[in-house]
Amino acid sequence: MRLTDRIAIVTGSGQGIGRSIAETFAREGATVIIAEKSPEAGQAAEASIRDTGGSAHFFKTDVADPRSVEHLMRRVDEQFGALHVLVNNAGVSHFSPIDELTVETWDAILNVNLRGPFLCSQAAAPLMRRSGGGSIIQIASTRALMSEPGNEAYAASKGGLLALTHALANSLGPDIRVNAICPGWIHIGGDPLRPIDHAQHPAGRVGRPQDIANACLFLATDESSFMTGQRLVIDGGMTIKMIYAD
Repeated sequence: MRLTDRIAIVTGSGQGIGRSIAETFAREGATVIIAEKSPEAGQAAEASIRDTGGSAHFFKTDVADPRSVEHLMRRVDEQFGALHVLVNNAGVSHFSPIDELTVETWDAILNVNLRGPFLCSQAAAPLMRRSGGGSIIQIASTRALMSEPGNEAYAASKGGLLALTHALANSLGPDIRVNAICPGWIHIGGDPLRPIDHAQHPAGRVGRPQDIANACLFLATDESSFMTGQRLVIDGGMTIKMIYAD
């Protein structure tokens, strides 16, 4: 129970990677705040964690809206009086040819993926300091490091998130540590995986949400107390594999 008596916010935790992080934190003893925009997904995650004996509270949150973020942090302060961990996981993606990418779509993606983590981190910092310090974990992407066509807005938002990570680490330290995780291909459902999908990874398989949750758990605990401003690439080795055409 490595997170006993810790209060943790996980944004976008109604499904996928975020939900796996929230469930892992709850199993380790944390009180988890499900900061999720979708009431249906947020309530389902809250119920699932409570059904297994964990502590979870759903707070409807739009991370791109400053007022919504302020409301989230105010409720956490009023209800729990402390905050120790913030996982900025909420994100959206959109892939299209560059000549079809509109300014509206560009803004929508950066507002959630980059402005959201900034707003949440800025609002969380005073509460974390009053709690004796804390850990902020950004969920970026290997697309911050490598790309393919039609990836501009998402790649830019995640690249900016890595820069925001080291900037915040300098601004908020030493009380608050800030690190980022860059997931690669994490299978969260959809089309069945093929043998070739696994084989192209040096680790021999496609990633699972629990792979990212395990890394978040490490960054949330004192086991990573000498680590800040860093990025962890968790991609089964895909970014270190050279690819040549046949």
